[in-house]
Amino acid sequence: NTAYHESGHTVVAKLVPKSDPVHKVTIIPRGRALGLTMQLPVEDRYAYDREYLTSRIAVLFGGRSAEELFMNQRTTGASNDFERATAMARDMVTRYGMSDMGVMVYGENEGEVFLGRSVTQHKNVSEATMQKVDLEIRRIIDQQYALARKLLEENRDKVEAMTQALLEWETLDAEQIDDIMAGNPPRSPRPTQ
Repeated sequence: NTAYHESGHTVVAKLVPKSDPVHKVTIIPRGRALGLTMQLPVEDRYAYDREYLTSRIAVLFGGRSAEELFMNQRTTGASNDFERATAMARDMVTRYGMSDMGVMVYGENEGEVFLGRSVTQHKNVSEATMQKVDLEIRRIIDQQYALARKLLEENRDKVEAMTQALLEWETLDAEQIDDIMAGNPPRSPRPTQ
């Protein structure tokens, strides 16, 4: 399951626009993560555009989409992906003006997390507006989830090849990933020094 999950992230990351390059993918557990798809930016970024953020959301949904398509199941392994994707979509709508809702901030975090106080959300918008915000967040999430699923359906062979390579070698580097994405068998891992 972890191999399909990470293959899903990796294949989507290789296919969406403005995605950071995939440096490595592994099914060796790291901390609480059962596997890891490591993307590294080519250069430092200080601002992100809408296309980059929506691509990041699609990549986050690649794992669960692969679980559903290839294993016909849903696991808890995608929970952190969902949290991050939802937060990103919410920020696009409520903070960055990157939606049909326009260029207005909808809600502000106020207060400090200090001596037991939690961050509270200041009410500066109506309930009707917040319902529209929720619908816009849902639209972004659903759109990117559908994109991830479509890309994986169209590239089943690449997901299967990457999953098999991960099961054999546990970790793939950028060159091996590129081999698979080009429809070629992945080269053998480099010997460790």
